[in-house]
Formats: sequence, structure tokens, C-alpha cells
Amino acid sequence: MLDELKGGFPVFVRSLGSGPQPALLLHCALAHSKVWTPLASRLSTALSMVAPDMPGHGRSAPWDRRSDLHDQVTAIAKDCLAEGAHVIGHSFGATVALRLAMEEPDKVHSLTLIEPVLFAAARESDPHVFDTYIETSQSFGAALANDNWSDAAADFIRIWGDGRPWDSLSDTERTSFAAQMPFIRETEPCLVEDANGLLAPGRLEGIRCPTRLIRGANTEPVIAAIHTTLQRRIPGAMDTVIEGAGHMVPITHPDAVASCIGDLING
Repeated sequence: MLDELKGGFPVFVRSLGSGPQPALLLHCALAHSKVWTPLASRLSTALSMVAPDMPGHGRSAPWDRRSDLHDQVTAIAKDCLAEGAHVIGHSFGATVALRLAMEEPDKVHSLTLIEPVLFAAARESDPHVFDTYIETSQSFGAALANDNWSDAAADFIRIWGDGRPWDSLSDTERTSFAAQMPFIRETEPCLVEDANGLLAPGRLEGIRCPTRLIRGANTEPVIAAIHTTLQRRIPGAMDTVIEGAGHMVPITHPDAVASCIGDLING
């Protein structure tokens, strides 16, 4: 569906599956709702899923910096959230999914967080890993600060991509990724500084729904530190590691991820 107003913003919302239970899928930055198709096909008999394109992604309108970015994406997600939905988020989308479970507890039936990039959480469990991540990301941060979008995109893909080298991507892909770097820069206050207060005392502890954390065994070390904090603070949260996978685990290993989600929603 094109140009639906969700959270007051024109977005494209994709529908997937025809199962009896509702679900909301929130993609990672630099992706779009269609990347959920392989995973959704494995859950299609259990779930009826909706997946919005974030601002500036897929077929949604360009991001116009009208408000705080995390607030805006959360508002879009809230307008897509059905009563009793299973909420599944990846990377930046997982940080929005986490916020939904805090702010809409009566609507969220279960929560699946796939490699949530809430870097500030790593500081709580392993300050050294957090500091190392910040240090090794300095060139990326400098490129963002100087509007050097191409270099920033190359660094981003090197760290968080699907394993393909930057030079192997098509001109169209490189141009598209570079154009989305302003969006990435706007995520930094929330993800690195917790500007939206996701880690404030009592917020994680107040999540009531069953929660599953999923990460790839070969992902960045900072993800394990993030998961450690979230698992410790979210009541009953379980952490699952998918062997042979990296950050893009829901795309590269849909069978394993679908199996984890199936266990959660049927548990």
C-alpha cells in the first residue's frame, strides 16, 4: 500500500503472510520491507505480517528531518501495530521494536530483537567493548560529520553489511547507500547516547511480553555486549546465537531465525 499516513508520515506498508496471528516487522537501516520476504514466507501460515518502509527507505517518502528520527519511526510503527501483535525487529528496527514493548505493552504479544544496535547498552555490560567499538568507528564518524557520504557508506557496509565488499556493489547500490547516510547520522544520538532514554531505570525491567534476542555468531563483538545488557534487564529474555551468521542474519539464515521465532510465538 502506497503513501499511507503512519505517524503523520507518508510510508509504504507491505503485507506478508495469511496466518491467524498479527505481526509487525521492522527492517534495518539501508534496507526496506521486501528484505523480510524469505523469513516471512517461512512464517506465513502462522502470521499475518505488516512491514513498513522507514522514511527514506524503499518506497516511503524521503526523510525530511521534521522531528527526532527515533520518535518518528516509533510513531509509524505504533500506527502499524495491531492488538496482540508479535513484534520482530532487526538492527535499528529492533531498537524501535524494543521501544514499542515499553510504550505499548498491552498490544505487544511477543518481542523478537535481532541484533539491536543500541550501542549505549554495551557500555553497561562491557565498557571496554563499547570503547573499542567507538574507537574503531572513528573514521566512519568523521565521514558522517563531514558529509562525506560515500566514504561513510563504504565504512558502514564494511561493518554492518552482508559480507560483500564495497567495490563489488553496483553503482546504483553505492549511490543509494550513500544517499541514506544522513538517516544513519540521525540515528547516532539514540543509539550511542541513548538520547531517547531506552535504558532509563525501570524501562527494560517493565517489559512484560516473552522476549527473544537473536544474533549471528560472526557479528561485531559489540552486539554480544548489547545482548548481555538486554538479557539481564528484560525479565525472562532469552539469547540465541546463530552459527555461521553475521549481522544480516534474518536475510542470510531465514530458516534458523524463523525456527527461533516459531518457538517463541508457539511457546
